[in-house]
Amino acid sequence: MKIAVIGANGKSGHLIVEEALARGHEVTAIVRDAKKLQERNLPVIEKDLFALTYDDIKNFDAIIDCFAVWREEDLPKHVTSLQHLTALLKGKANRLLIVGGAGSLYTDKSHTTRLIDTPNFPDAYKPLASNMAKGLDFLRTVTDVNWAYFSPAAEFIADGKRTGSYQLGNEEFFTNSKGESKISYADYAIAMVDEVEMAKHNKVRFTAIDQ
Repeated sequence: MKIAVIGANGKSGHLIVEEALARGHEVTAIVRDAKKLQERNLPVIEKDLFALTYDDIKNFDAIIDCFAVWREEDLPKHVTSLQHLTALLKGKANRLLIVGGAGSLYTDKSHTTRLIDTPNFPDAYKPLASNMAKGLDFLRTVTDVNWAYFSPAAEFIADGKRTGSYQLGNEEFFTNSKGESKISYADYAIAMVDEVEMAKHNKVRFTAIDQ
């Protein structure tokens, strides 16, 4: 399959690229600075996400969005970036897969309380989690794009072990047999490329945790 990875030089993007390449997919990086790419022989579109046009991405079966910003003044871009990408893909067959946040996962069956709403959610992460949750809220209004929003576990471990296995979930926060909600970036990458290949989710959010 032909896959484009936006933010391919980031921690999650790099591992998703590696996983997709290892499975024989044709991968193109979409980055602002090609010099930062670790995969030197990778085809590159050197562009800011907000400068992308449909012509840039029309030939890809899947566009994986690993866009991330951390400065408080940039956090609304977690919404506006999705607005831009979905406008480009309106009515098109291409799939849009988003590396999302865990803060919007529900903690109850009635889907009224999110992780971000719970007393123990760290204040330092609330601005980022809130803006990412707003991005998901926006996506839920989009019916003419083949999108899927992939929330990681509550503990998303950049340098965690690649175990090769994971458990899938949907809208709700859940834990493994040890009572843990965690996943390594490497196992998350496996689950993301599995989703590209199997297309189990469309116009919904899903999540995954380590076994």
